[in-house]
Amino acid sequence: MAEGEEQVELKFRIYDGTDIGHGTYISSTAISVLKQRLVHQWPQDKSIAPKSAGDIKLIHAGKILDDGRTLAESRIPIGDVSGGVITMHVVVQPPNSGKKTEKNPSETQRCLCAIL
Repeated sequence: MAEGEEQVELKFRIYDGTDIGHGTYISSTAISVLKQRLVHQWPQDKSIAPKSAGDIKLIHAGKILDDGRTLAESRIPIGDVSGGVITMHVVVQPPNSGKKTEKNPSETQRCLCAIL
């Protein structure tokens, strides 16, 4: 850790209300690093679990945080919360398999006919 670098205390809340990854992080910590750490710290007894950092979305103040940014760049209030802990929400969303679900063409035609 660089000397004089600001720190922030974070915890991460998963879908069932459990908090994981509670700790102090420096402002230059990348969001992608946080996600990787959460994958490794994920409780083994949970029915829903990420397989990789790409399966996780971190949300703070209603915004999904970008992997390529740091905590400081994501405008996390570093140093502004005296003695407080910032809670981020974690959503597990496996990536799409690449297959699109298409509607039955007859259903599409039926819908178009109903409009006309």
